[in-house]
Amino acid sequence: MKNTAFRTIEVSASAITADGLEFVTVKSRALGRRADVTLYVPPAARGVAGLPIVMLLHGVYGSHWAWALKGAAHLTAARLIDEGAVPPVALLMPSDGLWSDGSGYVKHADHDAERWIIDEVPALACELIDGCSVRSPLLVAGLSMGGFGALRLAGKYPQRLTAAAGLSSVTDANQFDALIEEDRGGWSGDPADRSVLAALTNAAAPLPPLWIDCGLDDPYLEANRELHRALQQAHIAHHYAESAGGHDWTHWSVTLEHTLRFFGQVLHAI
Repeated sequence: MKNTAFRTIEVSASAITADGLEFVTVKSRALGRRADVTLYVPPAARGVAGLPIVMLLHGVYGSHWAWALKGAAHLTAARLIDEGAVPPVALLMPSDGLWSDGSGYVKHADHDAERWIIDEVPALACELIDGCSVRSPLLVAGLSMGGFGALRLAGKYPQRLTAAAGLSSVTDANQFDALIEEDRGGWSGDPADRSVLAALTNAAAPLPPLWIDCGLDDPYLEANRELHRALQQAHIAHHYAESAGGHDWTHWSVTLEHTLRFFGQVLHAI
């Protein structure tokens, strides 16, 4: 048996999955338990060396399947690849660690949801997808809790990420108190794990290109506006957009297209 980063890996049978989606369960060392990933590799990506990896992070109450089966992310990606707006990419949609109603994608006292995302999910792509390697550009986007995760990761791992995006993002860990059932006593208390702004303003290297988007009827609109203003004051480059819509899949399905087009521009410029 070849050396592997995971003790076990279970992959769905591609012959019976829908629209090219595959569903993977691995035993994660970072989480200390099994975890799930939905992945999509479009036909145009086959045989592409250094295939970019795009990770999409879900929100509270959701899991790995949400971006595809509620947001049709793979269909949007396939269309944009066919149009040439986005180069071929591998799309990976992981669960967040499945702690309570949402892990925040941060380190906890008994598991590390952040390491699962930043280290293990890209390693899984390299093991399962021809063309993915340690040289593959790594891009991450997320909605709500996933936006909190994606933007913090950009600040904490600026040299690892080629671009990052937050849609309707939670911007501070305190906002989770109204969303999750259990308390956050075991969550990391590091400033960069509690605040998107702290993570971005304390980055140890130049930040990757950032996309921040929020709907005009979203409950986190003012928090995102405050983040935008603070980043402007700190002279941190970022693209900020507002558009009609709320905190729902109707809005995220549209803003994902804008996000992937942004990622495409970044990748085409490399």
